[in-house]
Amino acid sequence: MILLDGESLSLSTLQKVLFEGEKIGFSEESIKRVEASRKAVEKIVSEEKVVYGITTGFGKFSDVFIEKEDVELLQLNLIRSHACGIGDPFPEVVSRAMLVLRANALLKGFSGVRPIIIKRLIDLVNAEIHPIIPQQGSLGASGDLAPLSHLALVLIGEGEVLYKGQKTRAIQALQQESLSPITLIAKEGLALINGTQAMTAMGVVAYLEAEKLAYQTDLIASVTIEGLRGIIDAFDEDIHLARGYKEQIEVASRIRTYLSDSLLTTRQGDIRVQDAYSIRCIPQVHGASWQALNYVKEKLEIEMNAATDNPLLFLDGEKVLSGGNFHGQPIAFAMDFLKIAIAELANISERRIERLVNPQLNDLPAFLSPEPGLQSGAMIMQYAAASLVSENKTLAHPASVDSIPSSANQEDHVSMGTIASRHAYQIITNTRRVLAVEAICSIQASEFRGIQKMSTVTRKFYEEARVIVPSIKNDRVFSIDIEAMHNWLKHGTQSMLMNMGGRR
Repeated sequence: MILLDGESLSLSTLQKVLFEGEKIGFSEESIKRVEASRKAVEKIVSEEKVVYGITTGFGKFSDVFIEKEDVELLQLNLIRSHACGIGDPFPEVVSRAMLVLRANALLKGFSGVRPIIIKRLIDLVNAEIHPIIPQQGSLGASGDLAPLSHLALVLIGEGEVLYKGQKTRAIQALQQESLSPITLIAKEGLALINGTQAMTAMGVVAYLEAEKLAYQTDLIASVTIEGLRGIIDAFDEDIHLARGYKEQIEVASRIRTYLSDSLLTTRQGDIRVQDAYSIRCIPQVHGASWQALNYVKEKLEIEMNAATDNPLLFLDGEKVLSGGNFHGQPIAFAMDFLKIAIAELANISERRIERLVNPQLNDLPAFLSPEPGLQSGAMIMQYAAASLVSENKTLAHPASVDSIPSSANQEDHVSMGTIASRHAYQIITNTRRVLAVEAICSIQASEFRGIQKMSTVTRKFYEEARVIVPSIKNDRVFSIDIEAMHNWLKHGTQSMLMNMGGRR
């Protein structure tokens, strides 16, 4: 069991909860902080002090005082009215991540909720009751109000969930697990929805997939180098040490490791003096994307352990401050950076695909066709990859440069970070399909060259990939092959990469 404490959650730990079914709990020290902050809220209510979100309305209604007898209704109205999510739901794993991250943030003890709120969030995770949360409708400031309201609905027995693989009413799933709906009291509704957990959860899932994809990109590019009889000298360590970027040095090292005993690579001057940039500059381009990934990872791990609601209670409630930690700008920037970094992996991959299929750029059969002319081979696979690359370019437009005022101009600058995180995930999915095309073309090219000449590492990749996509002996519906390779890259090659030493 993993114990949350509001301070030490990492991506590697969260990955175990999201993808390996690890149960969660909370540390005793963190729950003491929660209890202390709750007492402060109760004191504010009993003394009828004017404190935003506790005894006042929200947003532009922050100047409206709420009587003590209406505090519970205020929180219920908040959740119901703010549950304005639109469109298709987030992936189930993202909903699970939201529950974990919200519980972790509340455990910091700055939010003033009762321990039962956190315990119920943890119950939902451990029982795999995942709220159905529409993806659209968040501005990414004042928190992810609409998405998190759909999460909060489940705690009060409303809304819908995925439970045991089935869509069902929240109240039914709670009853199945002998869990009672919670009546939210002062500050609790606001504390549940005032945060960045939707964009951060989507960002976490996107990052974990992007990291895996980036390793796969290095490996697939190595197979392409063999298929094109690329020049290994461009990956010599001295070149990359001379520039000094750690990530560039690491990519070059991985390529050298993958191709260490290959008989298909060449030396400068053997066939040509220099390769095209899409081959020669793999460490520089992939390495730059890795730099962005490292930046994104750092920001996500800070945000995963951040107090992002408003107001926050300090010094056992003696100090109650309204601020703006709910503003998603740091994650919005990180997600926009992630979009660009992964889109570039697709860009350069598509150019390598072109070099594999274009008979003017290689000495392979035209379009890797078994019978050029009669059979088109991989011709239209390159078209499909180019289409995805072009789509990525529109999705990569930064969401964070936009802002639309809301709440009667009280909330006059917003981050659009949730849009950025959603688009990042779309780009990652598109890029994986581009990589799937490169993988299909590169193993076909290497087959023409002679698989017995491949390196130990790439030969293993070839053999496993051939189980997924057979050799191209005749034209067929290649859409099926692309999707099969995409699914394998998404779900099936992580252990192989780890065995090859590709993981950091």
